[in-house]
Amino acid sequence: MSWFESLILGLVQGLTEFLPISSSAHLRLTAAFAGWHDPGAAFTAITQIGTETAVLIYFRKDIARIVSAWFRSLTNKAMRHDHDAQMGWLVIVGSIPIGVLGITLKDQIEGPFRDLRLIATTLVVMGIVLGIADRLAARDETGGKHRAIRHRKTLQELTVKDGLIYGVCQAMALVPGVSRSGATISGGLLMGYTREAAARYSFLLAIPAVLASGLFELKDAGAGGHVSWGPTIFATIIAFGVGYAVIAWFMKFISTKSFMPFVIYRILLGILLFVLVGTDTLSPHAGESAG
Repeated sequence: MSWFESLILGLVQGLTEFLPISSSAHLRLTAAFAGWHDPGAAFTAITQIGTETAVLIYFRKDIARIVSAWFRSLTNKAMRHDHDAQMGWLVIVGSIPIGVLGITLKDQIEGPFRDLRLIATTLVVMGIVLGIADRLAARDETGGKHRAIRHRKTLQELTVKDGLIYGVCQAMALVPGVSRSGATISGGLLMGYTREAAARYSFLLAIPAVLASGLFELKDAGAGGHVSWGPTIFATIIAFGVGYAVIAWFMKFISTKSFMPFVIYRILLGILLFVLVGTDTLSPHAGESAG
């Protein structure tokens, strides 16, 4: 991997990690369209450490409060009813599905799941799911001529059951094209949570999974193939800076705007990918031979 490739891929990672359009798919597609080698699952996981560091800094006050309350709840029974302490447990519970499936499906994640035909399918299907979820949320928030505005849940109302469902949605993002934020936000909206609540829990829930995945893959960064330490670290730093700016923008965006622009983008990109692969303009395994 060249330094120019790592720059572009770092920018792509930072721009797409927190938007519901799938960063792993965009890293894969950027390499395929440019004629580069597939950066691979290890590169993706490691650069996500950069974007997840941005989450740690942006939500540092929330995280510090949750971690502090959680640790105190281990010895203080009264603290176990505290919302922040419960959030700590809910993040742990929600992280179980992706942890189990991530280990179980490791070979598929690094191989068959990176087929461009599968990515095209997940882009379109999850785009439709996000569109339906967004439409339901908008209907509840605005009401209508014959409908009253309906209450949507906040994180104060998050239960263990809902936290586990969020976790299952997050685990779906092991397949490139699904999108971690897209799947968890869609799940949250379908369960009746507000846009802000769904997005905030999505970001918090991703922290253990992404950091664990990135640290696990660190050992593969310099082991053969085209992924090397220098460019990978450079891409991770770029992803951190860009990712922080995207978080700040996205949290403001979702408070007043619809997810429909992302829905349309996902569907159009998926259709384009189907056309390119179907006409043999692009191989479904473009770049895979090199790792």
